[in-house]
Amino acid sequence: MIISASRRTDIPAFYSSWFINRLREGFVYVKNPMNSRQISKVSLNHEVVDCIVFWTKNAVPLMDKLDIIDSMGYPYYFLWTITPYGKDIESNVPDKAKMIESFKELSNRIGSRRVIWRYDPIIINRRFTIEYHSENFSAMCRLLSRHTNKCIFSYVDLYTKTSKHAKNILEQEINTQNMLKMAKCFSEIATANHISLETCSEEIELEQFGIGHSACINKETVEDVIGSSIWVKKASQRPFCQCIESVDIGAYDCCLHGCIYCYANSSAKALCVNEKKHNAKFPLLIGGINANDNIVEKVCKTLKNTQIELLK
Repeated sequence: MIISASRRTDIPAFYSSWFINRLREGFVYVKNPMNSRQISKVSLNHEVVDCIVFWTKNAVPLMDKLDIIDSMGYPYYFLWTITPYGKDIESNVPDKAKMIESFKELSNRIGSRRVIWRYDPIIINRRFTIEYHSENFSAMCRLLSRHTNKCIFSYVDLYTKTSKHAKNILEQEINTQNMLKMAKCFSEIATANHISLETCSEEIELEQFGIGHSACINKETVEDVIGSSIWVKKASQRPFCQCIESVDIGAYDCCLHGCIYCYANSSAKALCVNEKKHNAKFPLLIGGINANDNIVEKVCKTLKNTQIELLK
């Protein structure tokens, strides 16, 4: 089983103590996003957890706890998003120069193959031009070139939740011409810095620039991290997403980064309510168990192909 921590919120940045408590207790409760009364009990026994994938914009609060995770025998890697936007776009994301230094520190500690850079999403408008992105992407590539092997990028999507929060900045979907211009430019920069480039959940074909479709939770990456082959199916995520199956243990409406393009927060009111409901000692990320909640134990098992391993 692969644990995703998490597409729905930034667990490393805001809920690292809760996460460590869950590992120590060996299970976590996860609410069904479509039915809050339906709760899955997910085992975190290291014998069934093959790999943990951390999604973050600030891994620093978790970095001083990695020794604990290592001592418990959990393999993991990070997807760390660093973009060129300021506080008007990402109001609570720490200083980007500091994040780049922390990214490098993490890479030096666990290896560049286990820290994947996400440049996501790309916003293009009168302010954030192709030239703006090219200049900033180039500067970041130079700084991160020895500290990551891969960069995953995507173009901004105008989700319903996103559009109402950012209508003055996210003016329109990015047209195909600008997508191609950006891809060509990024490809040249990434190649010069020895960083492979892939897209996330994009329909457009960019193979002419040496850019493939990515899976953030990727079979080959997981196998490399855990040192074992796995049997796994493709997940049913967003259209064009190539990720393999995983179990996400996060919750919506509780990420505090304040990114205007975020699809995971529905309103400031919901965010405020949920922030008060969090308790690092609870098995649920947000809130407690109610009398009419239905808790079902999820069938959890390793994905490791033991038959192939035994033949080695």
